[in-house]
Amino acid sequence: MRTHDVWFNGQLVPFDQATVPILTHALHYGSSVFEGIRCYKTDRGSAVFRLSEHMQRLIDSAKIYRMEIPYTLDELNQAVLDTVSASGLDACYIRPLVYRGFGGKMGVNPLGNPVEVAIAVWEWGKYLGPEALEQGVDVQVATWNRYAPNTLPAMAKAGGNYLNSSLIKMEAVLNGFEEGIALTTEGLVSEGSGENLFLVKGGVVYTTPAAQSILTGITRASVMTLLKEQGVEVREQAMPRELLYLADELFFTGTAAEVTPIRSVDRYTVGEGRRGPITERVQRAFLDVVETGNDPHGWLTFLPAGAASGDGATRAAEPAV
Repeated sequence: MRTHDVWFNGQLVPFDQATVPILTHALHYGSSVFEGIRCYKTDRGSAVFRLSEHMQRLIDSAKIYRMEIPYTLDELNQAVLDTVSASGLDACYIRPLVYRGFGGKMGVNPLGNPVEVAIAVWEWGKYLGPEALEQGVDVQVATWNRYAPNTLPAMAKAGGNYLNSSLIKMEAVLNGFEEGIALTTEGLVSEGSGENLFLVKGGVVYTTPAAQSILTGITRASVMTLLKEQGVEVREQAMPRELLYLADELFFTGTAAEVTPIRSVDRYTVGEGRRGPITERVQRAFLDVVETGNDPHGWLTFLPAGAASGDGATRAAEPAV
């Protein structure tokens, strides 16, 4: 993977200088929150998708974990734009990270450790493969459940939460599937390892409600808006596992996955075994925004002309480490 300068505690530094001490609290106890954001090369120039919404969720996640970020929303937004501009990339994946550093002593209590902020970018294609957007993916229901409500805060996009996701993903891949779907502790449908889930039955689209231990995705909210604009009824309601096998269509949504159809679950064929009509329409509507820049909702933040060629922020002479 080609590396680029990292925004690190207020300054752009070379990738290999954006380092942390081995006793960083987040390395030992998972005390980090993060975001995944995409910058797209649209017909109108490079643009970041729903930047403010992502960065506000980062702030909200940090608040849940009592981490006070020493930057405002506007400063964080600008830091993302500066980092992308400095990379020279027309399109990229963006990873803002807030974590507890090393404060001189170790222990479960994180309060004595400083809050650090970093933003990195890299090139990343289609998360589940380029053919997945049309052909769909094969998935399994995981043996690992999502964590129960009031055990870990699912509304926070926290590093520690993703140990559960890693178990779900590894199990699926080792069993020959592209992805896994987790159930709640009550056996109801939750979400994928890193994606929200939508189910189509009888022309109605269903998606898991927030109370089922899901991360309330920003792409999920965008897709719900697009579906409603197309006149499709969307219901947030609990779903039993077996409804996955009886669905007319299923699809994942997420910053990495975008809108990816599911063609089978546990070797049960979903619908016709390919992308269904409702999935295709909403996928095309989503891609119309992020690929052409046709954005009536104001979801895109465009980089200044020339910024993607490296004309953005200047790298700091001394790293802030």
